[in-house]
Amino acid sequence: MQDGPVVTRFAPSPTGYLHIGGARTALFNWLYARGRGGRFLLRIEDTDRARSTPDATEAIFRGLTWLGLDWDGEAVSQFARKDRHAEVAQQLLMLGKAYKCFSTQEEIATYREQAKTDGRSTLFRSPWRDADPATLPDAPFVIRIKAPQDGETVIADQVQGDVTIRNDQLDDMILLRSDGTPTYMHAVVVDDHDMGVSHVIRGDDHLNNAARQMLIYDAMGWVVPVWAHIPLIHGPDGKKLSKRHGALGVEDYQAMGYSASGMRNYLTRLGWSHGDDEFFTDAQAREWFDLGGIGRAPARFDTKKLENLSGQHIAQSDDAALVAEIDAYLAASDQDTLMKTQKDGLGRAMYCLKDRARTFPELLEKAHFILAERPFKPDERAAKALDSVSRGILSELTPHLQNASWSRDTLEQVVTQLAEAKGTKLGKLAQPLRAALAGRTVSPSVFDMMLVIGREETLARIADATG
Repeated sequence: MQDGPVVTRFAPSPTGYLHIGGARTALFNWLYARGRGGRFLLRIEDTDRARSTPDATEAIFRGLTWLGLDWDGEAVSQFARKDRHAEVAQQLLMLGKAYKCFSTQEEIATYREQAKTDGRSTLFRSPWRDADPATLPDAPFVIRIKAPQDGETVIADQVQGDVTIRNDQLDDMILLRSDGTPTYMHAVVVDDHDMGVSHVIRGDDHLNNAARQMLIYDAMGWVVPVWAHIPLIHGPDGKKLSKRHGALGVEDYQAMGYSASGMRNYLTRLGWSHGDDEFFTDAQAREWFDLGGIGRAPARFDTKKLENLSGQHIAQSDDAALVAEIDAYLAASDQDTLMKTQKDGLGRAMYCLKDRARTFPELLEKAHFILAERPFKPDERAAKALDSVSRGILSELTPHLQNASWSRDTLEQVVTQLAEAKGTKLGKLAQPLRAALAGRTVSPSVFDMMLVIGREETLARIADATG
């Protein structure tokens, strides 16, 4: 068991976008480290040179940055450490904890076929494990670890509990291939040890790997990290989350206009709980997050819950920070970003925009009145509200607004009095007024819009609609 500072890591393979499941793994590692004054490290596992791409690495960086998951120090390239991986394999060879295996692929295949025919385990047992060094041929070889062949290995997992694996189920796994390159299983252990990783928090699809990786820790006399294997994320149908369920990449969710803090809250809650709390701040998440709160059952991705939390976080966000995040959303979704005048207007209007918007597209739809340029072209429903009778009433409203003090109470009083004089309700007059001010039927209240845009602009828009 580890003692000392907490060090966690996120170690994705750069072969595509940052998957939503990977993002949650990164988030759990980040929360655990940050909540304990520890370090959160990033390692790019780019040893698969055929599939690893710089673009995918950049996508990982962008996804983590959008989520607000900062890492300590520079991101580590696993491929750049291949000499160190080979050095440890050679050390194990010298210690007698590993051996050279000269068996060819054909010989291994033949062994397995025969074992299958005989009804034995097809786990390969190399004839070179205990060979006399004097008999070793001058031929290509791999380096295999000497796994114990009896007894049991216990994975003390913080989520899954103690998981026991019989050692006769473990093969002498390859550490170094015949071309001198390390295997993934070997490189991961060396990197985790050298980076001082104290807690390995990852998907439970890696649970069986832990038993095999412990062989290297034990053979080198290294301290085994604390294991925490978290269940995978499933779709609403209970099956492993995949493309058929819709968006999978973190950047897709940014481009759809979810707030980053809402996504953090939702992913934290996805498979982890703190009592009945659903909505919580980043500070609370860092304080509360622990491994004991992670459930053993797969979590189900629920878009409606994500929307709800996104909306709650938008409502609670600082106005200036929201304007900046909306601009980043527009860039991420290949839309025109905001001009300075639009940002200023959005900042002024934010108090009446953010309360009921679950996503940024919803907020921007309500913000049309402050972002669009005059003269507005009303949409179909707004145009219907501006019939000849309604335009006439708006014309009558104009002189009242010219002389009114520009406060909410006064504006409500002026509009209400005119509605009463016309024998109608406030709502009936508000519909054409909204259409004139926003060109839309979905907007903040007419009084909020009038306060945000001011007297001169209000009168100009009514003139546009009635002229």
